[in-house]
Amino acid sequence: MPEDRTSAERVACGSMQGVIPYLDLGDRAAEAVDFYIRAFGGRDCGRVADEENPGRLMHAQIEINGGMLMLTGCRAEGEEDAPPRGFHLQIVTHEADQWWERALAEGCKVRMPLEQQFWGDRWGMVEDPFGILWAVNEPAPGT
Repeated sequence: MPEDRTSAERVACGSMQGVIPYLDLGDRAAEAVDFYIRAFGGRDCGRVADEENPGRLMHAQIEINGGMLMLTGCRAEGEEDAPPRGFHLQIVTHEADQWWERALAEGCKVRMPLEQQFWGDRWGMVEDPFGILWAVNEPAPGT
């Protein structure tokens, strides 16, 4: 797992434009990075340890399906863990079955089955062990 890469090396790892989700997973951030690499085929682009709190991540970046995801385990002093809410992460791919099966094999739970939707795409949603929702979307043929 790459540690303390330079900013330029992290930028070279994946797309650093547009909107980039930045998840705060507290003490479980490093565990989540490792899980996302296994479950969603992520590539570790670097991690920065929290020097004042051994075992915690100050910052991590992983590339998944061409997009960037950032994570942290740092919080303001006294700030409580809060469950994630109000969003999901979506993977758009023409190989939905491969992405779906890998996520389930690593421990994600089905929230909505991967199936043909009224808008023409195949779509389904899973929940990872950290409470994050992930959708897998396979565009309709010809799109």
